[in-house]
Amino acid sequence: MALEDGTIVIGTAVGYRGETGGELCFNTSMTGYQEIFTDPSYHGQIMMMTYPHIGNYGTMDMDMEASSPMVSGVVVRAFSHRFSNANADNSLEDFMVEHKLVGISDVDTRALVLHIRSKGVMNAVISSIDLDDSSLIEKAKQWPTMEGLELASRVTIDEEYDYVLADGPRIAVYDFGVKQNILRSFKARGCSIRVFPASTPIDTILAWNPDGIFFSNGPGDPRAMPDAVENTRKAMQASIPLFGICLGHQLLSLAAGLKVYKMFVGHRGANHPVKNLLSSQVEVSTQNHGFAVDKESLTKDIAVMTHVNLNDETLEGLRFATCTAFSVQYHPEASPGPHDSHYLFDEFMADIEKERGVKTIIDAVPDLIYAGR
Repeated sequence: MALEDGTIVIGTAVGYRGETGGELCFNTSMTGYQEIFTDPSYHGQIMMMTYPHIGNYGTMDMDMEASSPMVSGVVVRAFSHRFSNANADNSLEDFMVEHKLVGISDVDTRALVLHIRSKGVMNAVISSIDLDDSSLIEKAKQWPTMEGLELASRVTIDEEYDYVLADGPRIAVYDFGVKQNILRSFKARGCSIRVFPASTPIDTILAWNPDGIFFSNGPGDPRAMPDAVENTRKAMQASIPLFGICLGHQLLSLAAGLKVYKMFVGHRGANHPVKNLLSSQVEVSTQNHGFAVDKESLTKDIAVMTHVNLNDETLEGLRFATCTAFSVQYHPEASPGPHDSHYLFDEFMADIEKERGVKTIIDAVPDLIYAGR
């Protein structure tokens, strides 16, 4: 593996034999590698896992967050070719070969993480074909940078569809790369869910007469999505409760006039402490983002900051002033991750009941749904 700054890493090929590239980032989660690899928010990125043993419990169809892996490559310290899990459908090695996912193991991931944290995220290329150092370094330098890159169009659906029909609130989901566990989280609350492609005009969604509009997570730079920002701005004028997660949070912020910036390293893991400034409660959260909203651009006439990251004090949540809308930078559906933030879906349901008079009818047990079981 070659990094664009000239760093060369020698390891052992795992998964599909080939060549791949992308922005090299790292995730600190101790479990959930399959959910991470299939999260659409990671499209176009090489994922390095800081937990040393990866693959030891195999893979399972129920743990897919998308129909196929979304990361462009995998970097691990110790790769398990054998697995111990009676529920597993396959080994991680066979899963990666099936989906043509290139990986490298026997890498000093601790040293690489320290390197990225000091130098910032950068592009890399993994190859089991081209073993020439200078060639791979040049390929890494030429790989498209994540800043200014629009990727939601590559992971969204082609046509709208009904995820579930029920008697509860009608939720329109803007699919910029929505995770399956987000949809399950709405289903657990008895919602009717219709999923729309990322490029859908807001008038098409409003014609469905939703009780709430959800703006999903997704990959890429939100500043490269002017049409999505404009649709979001119009949605904020439609007197319908809105909720955004991750990329959706950034789109709502841009539509309201706030600024978004590319982070030096980003937040990726399942152990990030976030403080709810309204309740003073601290949540351990799941995060995966390389862009963030600039809190210096925030004014009270636009929004109120509701959540803050306790590691670096970055902005993690907003409640907007001119409409019934709120958003968070992290992932309350948490797949993988802790369940501390599930209440945010209930807050959205409360907004809908207050504004639209539609109650959540089904009293499901959310944790059974969140687990994907």
